[in-house]
Amino acid sequence: MKKQYICIGCPLGCVLEVEIEGKEVLSVSGNQCPVGEKWIREEIKAPKRTLLTVLPVKNGKFDTVSVKSSKPVPKDRIPELLQILARVEVEAPVHVGDVILHNPLGLNVDIVATREA
Repeated sequence: MKKQYICIGCPLGCVLEVEIEGKEVLSVSGNQCPVGEKWIREEIKAPKRTLLTVLPVKNGKFDTVSVKSSKPVPKDRIPELLQILARVEVEAPVHVGDVILHNPLGLNVDIVATREA
């Protein structure tokens, strides 16, 4: 089966034409750099995303603090991770880079603050 994807591996946003059989990439065309082929092969086999969300803050300058995963997490685990984060309330003060949650779900990823609160 042939499908088209827009590469998010670099700022070029190439339109990739990809021939796929199951979770195997048979061919890739349209990429202007090698990043595109590497990205689409990973995207087909095991898609990952960086998680960005906000959490409530207790006694802080702001009511919420933005957080993100320290590295991309498997896309299929994001709903489960969001369920855990829905029960988290952060105690102020919060600083950029603070680890809010260490290694949830054993994913070898931390949830870190991206602003002061």
